[in-house]
Amino acid sequence: MARIAVWAALAAGPLALAAALVVPRGTAAKAAPVTQATSAPRPVTDAAGTAAVFVDLWLRADAAAPDSPVAAAVRAIAPAADLPRRARTESGAPGLVRVVPVRTTSTPGGWTVVVAVLTDTAHTPSPSAGQAPERTADTVAAARYFAVSGTGGQNGGPVTVTGSPAEVAAPDTAPAPASPYTRPMPAGDTLGTTVGEFLRAYLAGGQATALERYLSPGVRLSAPAAAAYARVDVEDVAADTEQAAANAVPGDGVRARVRVRVSGEDRAGSRWPLVYRLEMTARAGRWEVSALDAGTASSAPTPAVSARAGGQ
Repeated sequence: MARIAVWAALAAGPLALAAALVVPRGTAAKAAPVTQATSAPRPVTDAAGTAAVFVDLWLRADAAAPDSPVAAAVRAIAPAADLPRRARTESGAPGLVRVVPVRTTSTPGGWTVVVAVLTDTAHTPSPSAGQAPERTADTVAAARYFAVSGTGGQNGGPVTVTGSPAEVAAPDTAPAPASPYTRPMPAGDTLGTTVGEFLRAYLAGGQATALERYLSPGVRLSAPAAAAYARVDVEDVAADTEQAAANAVPGDGVRARVRVRVSGEDRAGSRWPLVYRLEMTARAGRWEVSALDAGTASSAPTPAVSARAGGQ
């Protein structure tokens, strides 16, 4: 029995080696890969927004109240800025509608932002009893412009306004390009009648089904949700091609861009001059609206695509 046990022990070595070669090796447990945290979004400093906030606060501040929360907010943005000193007859800050940045330019070592301040002339302060008015609603500009200079903002860093703003003239505007709508449409012609009927339905807050009869196949157009004009008068219609100016409708597929000036009267009786630019396509002896251009019109024809405008 002892001899058998010895021989069994000696045989166990080769058998174990053979079993290790035959049996597939188990998959070793691997550590889960460490997910590297994505880099946090880097802030982008908006010098134009800072300038607008600064001018809004600066116009509300008063040097007679240097410890007010408004004055503290101004100093936080522009430590070196001087505050305006209001007349004793002025009851408070001017009524502001909003402050809008209109131009940003880079300067050596910094930037300059021009902001427009739209004032509410209806809130012109009234003088105290027995005192002559220093200004009236007629002398208060509806729009004022201020240039704000500052430094910083590179690579998302903080910005600082370097001093008080400077009141400046309105920025220059670019000359208007020549209009492509050089062919006036005769009153009552086919195209003018179509666009007039379409715009009346469009501005009356009509449903989509009321507009479909004027649209090219596949075009969808939503009327402005807030529009509910009681009356819409077409002032004039002009096109960019002679084919549109002809009273006869051309063959299928002919396109034309038209500019339509209308006057809409709301339910309160106010009249609003409005200008629309439409792309029209001839089909089956009639003109159909294939696009409503809510931006700058181009004289080059564009493919008819689904249009979304108005209340979208």
